[in-house]
Amino acid sequence: MKLLTTLLCVPLSLTTAVFADSKVAPVAESRPFTVSSPHGDRVDPYYWLRDDSRSSPEVIAYLEAENAYALAHQASYADLVEQLTDELIGRLQQDDSSVPFVMGDYQYSTRFETGKEYPIYVRTPVAGGDEQILLDVNVLAEGQDYFQVANWSVSPDQQKLAYMEDTTGRRQYQLRVKDLTTGALLDDTMTGLSSSLAWSADSQHLFVVENDPVTLLSTKVYRHKLGSPVGERALVYQEHDNSFFMGVGNTRDRNFVVIGVSSTVSNEMRVLDASKPDGDFQLIAPRQRDFKYSVDHLNGRWIINTDWDAPNYRLMTVAHDKIGDRTNWQELIAHDEQVFLESFIAFENYLAINERSEGLRRIRLINWEDMNQQQFLASDEPSYVMGFSVNPEQSQQWLRYTYTSLTTPASVYEVHMKTGERRLLKQDEVLGGFDQANYVTERVWVPVDDGVKVPVSLLYRKGFERDGSAPLYQFAYGSYGISMDPFFRSGILSLVDRGFVYAIAHIRGGQEMGRHWYEDGKLLNKINTFNDFIAVTDYLVEHKYAAPDTVIGMGGSAGGLLMGAVANMAPQKYLGLVAHVPFVDVVTTMLDESLPLTTNEYDEWGNPNDKVYYDYMLSYSPYDQVSEQAYPALFVTTGFHDSQVQYFEPAKWVAKLRTVNTSEKPILFRTTMEAGHGGRSGRFARLGQVAEEYGFVLDLVEQAQSARD
Repeated sequence: MKLLTTLLCVPLSLTTAVFADSKVAPVAESRPFTVSSPHGDRVDPYYWLRDDSRSSPEVIAYLEAENAYALAHQASYADLVEQLTDELIGRLQQDDSSVPFVMGDYQYSTRFETGKEYPIYVRTPVAGGDEQILLDVNVLAEGQDYFQVANWSVSPDQQKLAYMEDTTGRRQYQLRVKDLTTGALLDDTMTGLSSSLAWSADSQHLFVVENDPVTLLSTKVYRHKLGSPVGERALVYQEHDNSFFMGVGNTRDRNFVVIGVSSTVSNEMRVLDASKPDGDFQLIAPRQRDFKYSVDHLNGRWIINTDWDAPNYRLMTVAHDKIGDRTNWQELIAHDEQVFLESFIAFENYLAINERSEGLRRIRLINWEDMNQQQFLASDEPSYVMGFSVNPEQSQQWLRYTYTSLTTPASVYEVHMKTGERRLLKQDEVLGGFDQANYVTERVWVPVDDGVKVPVSLLYRKGFERDGSAPLYQFAYGSYGISMDPFFRSGILSLVDRGFVYAIAHIRGGQEMGRHWYEDGKLLNKINTFNDFIAVTDYLVEHKYAAPDTVIGMGGSAGGLLMGAVANMAPQKYLGLVAHVPFVDVVTTMLDESLPLTTNEYDEWGNPNDKVYYDYMLSYSPYDQVSEQAYPALFVTTGFHDSQVQYFEPAKWVAKLRTVNTSEKPILFRTTMEAGHGGRSGRFARLGQVAEEYGFVLDLVEQAQSARD
């Protein structure tokens, strides 16, 4: 009835002629709109689907008609979707909890309870005593269609908890402060914020970041004294360059408040003695194009990870009284063309480095007293991921780290940094009959026409035969220097157990092979990202890992851009493509500085006000390059309140595809009306969305295999 009620508010011609039958694909009306640029005008027939107020009855009607059509299509395999939902949830250890970590006088952990969607954050006194519930997100989420606690932080005196909550999925947060001695919420509430926050040493001041109400960019840092009127908060920093994002936080020793501003190719950090909240922030080093760094504080000096004359980064240090000029920095770990320094943790006696070499993430430990004394944490698997776990205290002797692979569930270890003793603290339990021995992971290198080799991580069932008959589910991202590591995903087993080969293509635009891997997949090199993905598909088919008629591609956000480009460039090579919250209207979005991500991303995609970039972006923009041809089946998703990739990008893309697609393969478009970029907020609700995707994929493959037989 909700859909019918909405439709009554829309012009009669639109509703009766177009949206009357949910079994017929909706056809959006063409309303030519001119998109102007310094380099010429383009006509956009579906620009009208953009409604920044998110209240237009006709836009909502169209989106809900698309939802109804998708559900009508899904009816033929609804039992499979229900089975998959039960299967995905059935692998979860519902009454799960994290490994506790000690910070101050308490040990903290997170737990889930059976049947509940959201986490519960708790702490227990180290000296003994009753558990205290910090936040029960299930209670906070009651009555909300969407709810997320994005960040929380306990005050230095351990008596207050500050947290950021989101009730729309738009990533515009509200600050709440809880008195942990009484359980009462304080009146110190602010809205329109970023998720980051920092405490002063006296536990009386909070530092928060306010977003611009139109662009949603983080622009101002405020200092708020607890108990004072919010209107009296003090502006301590304002960023005027709209190509920069901003955040605040504390150093691990909590001695400093840090303001960090960052763009694609540059950043800048300011620090303040946390014991002097009314003081002035000091620059670590001024911003400069093609210069990035991150810092932490240890015993009166700053440890710095930087790309200054080091594309793969190097570690440097400077005394606190010499900050402000990078010429005072001294090198700790030299640059290595074969090793990318991803992050570090500075302990009192040891330095831990999370680095990337040959596409794998590993951990190296270095003794401060003798920096030639180093050890690497080992793995017996060919493809794996190591990363830092929670390590809040600089004085601790045990390093907590995570380990996972495509066959090994997420595990938390700790290693004694002096003796090398290692202990497994927890490995995620996977229910539903999972046996690690039934699965095999492999790593292959795919040659591309321009001479590079792309690493690919594979997962399949033990006993798999390379005879060219298996369906393939190929995933990639390929942007922002974000690496898609071979993490364990219990959900993917629902495809692998049904005969699929799962492939992660570590294509250019990520950073798996170092900084050059990213540089070769951005700006005027972006075509490499798409070519790499297609080359991986060709290789896996040619080498009999997959059947040519049952290849499925998947990507989300910027990976959705990848799916859109591949759909235009090589539609015949894919049975279907899954594009989650896809960034597909590249040129129009990048011309619009009112959108949240536009100005910050000129150095990722290019500034279309420059004709060179305008023409290049236009050459691959999925929405602009849609043409009359036979497209693969498409499963496209979005969130109505998405602040990262606005819902109207995929809506317009799907509307345009419907008018030119010569294939009879289905195009489904699902909008989650109460969520944003990350989809639904509850853990079971999210798995329901995965089940819809997998049902779509399995139905496609079954039909293709039946036609083949």
